[in-house]
Amino acid sequence: MTSTRDVVLRHVADLVPSPVVLGRPVRVAVDGVDGAGKTTLADDLAAVLRARGASVVRASVDGFHHPRAVRHRRGRTSPEGFFHDSYDLDALRAVLLDPLGPDRPGPRRVRTAVHDLATDADPGLPWLDVDEDAVLVADGIFLQRDELVDAWDLAVWVDAPFDVTFARMARRDGCPPDPADPANARYVEGQQLYLRACDPVGRADVVVDNRDPAAPRVLRAPGDVTDVSPRPRARR
Repeated sequence: MTSTRDVVLRHVADLVPSPVVLGRPVRVAVDGVDGAGKTTLADDLAAVLRARGASVVRASVDGFHHPRAVRHRRGRTSPEGFFHDSYDLDALRAVLLDPLGPDRPGPRRVRTAVHDLATDADPGLPWLDVDEDAVLVADGIFLQRDELVDAWDLAVWVDAPFDVTFARMARRDGCPPDPADPANARYVEGQQLYLRACDPVGRADVVVDNRDPAAPRVLRAPGDVTDVSPRPRARR
């Protein structure tokens, strides 16, 4: 029997633009708050695309953290620091997103990570040659910030409320399950800054309700009666 998750994954895969039509690789963002289920959904979406014959590059914004000294320069508990200082967005664009964009001379070469959290250093991953018909599937938080929003050909928002996501992260990471716990303030308030400043739900092309990962629901997608176009974003 086909599960609801399978149906949703196929639906989202159907919405990924064709590299042949674009004349270059496609860049897909899987965005959402911490614990929403972004990585698993991105992995499963990549598997569906590969099963259809696509050449898929998988990456995560977690491979583009700033060094610890930069991440914590406003203080280890600062929500502003979490939003503004967590990721090296210039590096993300320079070595992963922009090389796959239009008007870039070949060969197209990317790196999928420039930082390792455990060692607080560059992991030394090699440059990868990327085919013109490839699809990048990148997951992570803050992917539709103003500095990145024009880099995506399809943006998917994985939706789940904080009470659900922190319960998941409590099981996964050992953090307090209550979003209101003071220990979670840096992360909750930092992500609320993102939600207010960038409206990632409104910017996304596809919104997936992932409260129940076994039975996600597409809340909005291009062509749906609930779709509102054009999005407040510019692509290149």
